[in-house]
Amino acid sequence: MRNYLLFFVLFLSVLSCKDTASTAQNGTNNTSEEKATASHFGEKISASDAISYDAMITSLGTKDSLETKVKGKVSGVCQAKGCWMTIVSEEEGKPEMFVKFKDYGFFMPLDLAGKEVVMAGKAYREETSVDELRHYAEDEGQSAEEIAKITEPVEELKFMAHGVVIVE
Repeated sequence: MRNYLLFFVLFLSVLSCKDTASTAQNGTNNTSEEKATASHFGEKISASDAISYDAMITSLGTKDSLETKVKGKVSGVCQAKGCWMTIVSEEEGKPEMFVKFKDYGFFMPLDLAGKEVVMAGKAYREETSVDELRHYAEDEGQSAEEIAKITEPVEELKFMAHGVVIVE
């Protein structure tokens, strides 16, 4: 009887770990059927009323930061675990935006590049150190030679997202 009780407790703990991991990844407690089609991550947001990435750049102007909901095209995702992504403009010559997720509370699918997302959060400018740039280059799978070429910090456009929805 004691062995059955121990097995049951272990079984329940395994199930709860899996639910906790999925909650940390996409910020929701989805059933297994919903997980396959989930497109919301972090705080659940609506895709409506989002401004385009290019409009956000214009609205930010010379301000330090801007709370907004923005729609943009994903150009890259951290291939280690989806802990960051980059957004690009449809127009040539516009800066790329580096996106992190509030409190490291959720991650993006690794195959998200090329898709559109809507994000709610804060756009801002920040200097990124050489060490951090090299870390992100490693996450992206760049070669040792490419990483060694990173020798100067860079001021970047960044976004701290508290909610993301993939536009289908």
